[in-house]
Amino acid sequence: MTKNHGWRYGGRALAAAALACGVTVTGALPAAAADEPSRPELMADCASGLGKCTFNEPKLGEAYLGAFHQVSDSLYNCSSSDASQGMTWTDTVGSTDSAGVSVTAGGKIAGIVDLSVTATYSHSWTSSHAESSSLDMTVKPGEVGWIARAQVMQKVSGTWQTHYDDPKWGHYYWFFPDTITGPAKSGTDGKSNAVVVRSRPMTAAEKASCTADAAHRNRAFVQRR
Repeated sequence: MTKNHGWRYGGRALAAAALACGVTVTGALPAAAADEPSRPELMADCASGLGKCTFNEPKLGEAYLGAFHQVSDSLYNCSSSDASQGMTWTDTVGSTDSAGVSVTAGGKIAGIVDLSVTATYSHSWTSSHAESSSLDMTVKPGEVGWIARAQVMQKVSGTWQTHYDDPKWGHYYWFFPDTITGPAKSGTDGKSNAVVVRSRPMTAAEKASCTADAAHRNRAFVQRR
């Protein structure tokens, strides 16, 4: 039986009988709500290895270009002429599950998903992508400029199966659906990463600081992000 929040469970006897017939267990008699684990508890057991977890039947969605986000420091131009400067940028994009929790660092979650995707699609899945470079930019007087980047992203959906050697919350097996969003290789499904220079007019307060601060008056300066 599927609960409202997606948990499913099965006893060892039922699992053994189903496996003998080549059938996947998807449910058994319902447990009391107080006996059911929370999603963070199950994910923590998967990450620590206490639960023997697999990510079953992964399905990759079509790749798409994620949102642009700032990846460099900001160049403020308090002068009366265009300001040009080479700017270094760095970007690291990780993965999150359907609850918005990072699955990038620590534990075994990312490795389990990668193993499942590789076995199904014959190519690896990565939980994190890091990239850095530099770009020349020109900012007009009275404006602020920065470098923004968008990463190709892809969703992978599947069902977590958690198996315990001894019953936990009254059962040996727990199942729950999940969708993980993470970086994809540039060029996937025809989508490519993008890096652009962005700028905007200074706010009134920023313009005032150009004249109030002697170190910034009539010159361009970099402010760390």
